[in-house]
This record gives sequence, C-alpha cells and structure tokens, in this order.
Amino acid sequence: MDTELLGKGVLVTGGAGGIGSALVRAFAGEGAKVAVHYHRSQEKAAALAREVGGTSVRADLTVEADVDALVPAAVKDLGRLDVLVCNTGVWPAPDEPVWQMSLERWRRTLAENLDSVFLSCRAFLRHVATTGTGNIVIISSTAGLFGEAGHTDYAAAKGALTSGFVKSLKNELHRIAPLGRVNVVCPGWTAVDRHRDKLDDPKFVGRVTRTMPLRKVGQPEDVARVVVTLASDRISGHVTGEVVTVAGGMEGRVLHEG
Repeated sequence: MDTELLGKGVLVTGGAGGIGSALVRAFAGEGAKVAVHYHRSQEKAAALAREVGGTSVRADLTVEADVDALVPAAVKDLGRLDVLVCNTGVWPAPDEPVWQMSLERWRRTLAENLDSVFLSCRAFLRHVATTGTGNIVIISSTAGLFGEAGHTDYAAAKGALTSGFVKSLKNELHRIAPLGRVNVVCPGWTAVDRHRDKLDDPKFVGRVTRTMPLRKVGQPEDVARVVVTLASDRISGHVTGEVVTVAGGMEGRVLHEG
C-alpha cells in the first residue's frame, strides 16, 4: 500500500540508536526525507543520514534553546517538515527502589524522557502552526503501561506520555492543524544493543517472555513498521490519541509456566 509519505519531511529524535536507525530507514524506504537527530552520536548519525540521503541535526533535548533551534534546522535542511517521531529516551541502568532513589536521578530521568518530548513537540507544533498540518508519533514503553520495579522514575515518565500527555495533545492539535494527529507506540523487549548481552541468554529470554503469548523478542523493524503506519495519513488518517503496544501481546501477568 502506498503510504503517501513520498517527499514528506520527517524528524526522528534519537535517530542514530537501535530503534531510531530502523525508523530512519523505514521512512526513507517510503521515500520520505529524513532528519536524523543526535546528541552525542555524531558519526553514526552522519553516516546514517548519508546512507538514506537525509541530514543529521544535533540537540540536547533537555536544553530548551537546543530544541527550539532543532526544528528550524530540520526544516532548512529538508525543505519541509511534516512528521515528528519522538524516539529519544534514556533508561537508567541501576535498579533502585523508590526509597533508595535520589531526587537528582528522578529529575534527570524525567527530564530525559518527559521534558524532552514536551520540548520537541512544542518546537514542532510551533512550526505546525505556520503550515496547518502535522503528525506526531511518540515512542513510549511497556514500562509506562505495566510499571517497572527498580525503575519507577522511567515508568512514571513513560506512563505520563501514554495517558495525560497524548490524550490532551490530541484535543489541542486540531486548533492549529484540523487533521493533525498524535499517537504513542509502546515497545516491549526489543533487540537493541543495550539489551544484547541479556538477550543472548536463552534463560533470560524465557523469563521475560513469560508474559507474552508471542514468545519472542521484538526487532527494531517491528516498531518502525508500526510507526510508519501511524505516520501515514492515508493508512491511519482517522487514528489519533491512541496507544499501540508492540510487545508480542505482553500482559501484566504470567501466561506461561516456564
């Protein structure tokens, strides 16, 4: 099916990462012009941009001035900007229950996973206000749906995106873009580099997939295809404010004995 994304401008935050690079390639495969955002991964972002014929743009998404400059830079390089994919997120590795968690970590995690999305969406919507059209897809996490012990900070940030943020934004967006849409995608366990050592262990995979009827680990491309579908006005033009889980049917309960 023709997604009608040919020639559209797409900005992918965190575009040089595991899911991010799959997103960039998926949009480029549909003929879109893609801006690969990065913070520290300049070489990876530049290489990926060259590969897909796009551009790379830098910003620290927790710094207001950086984000405010990001969208104009993407528009300048691409010539237009129609879609924002908020993919950037940071999962703090240490397992810390609430009673041991510092306020500094809590605030940092919320800044990296929630403030960053607010600032990115705000910058993009200021552009949308001048064009009257635009579409946002936000990458959240199953942690925001089911919680994650030892990472309450991360789960709280992701949970905010899947509930109050997207539900409110969908009802504001029509004020500046009558057909503008915003949706959220929640990946579960996905085979990205930061999980590589764990996912090479069959026992670990067996344990984490006990809550999933489709007992396998997702691939970045699984997430990317869903995001492209939601970004397409032709395919998903009547879908907004929704949360789509890409996690093999994951539930908050054990479905398999072992």
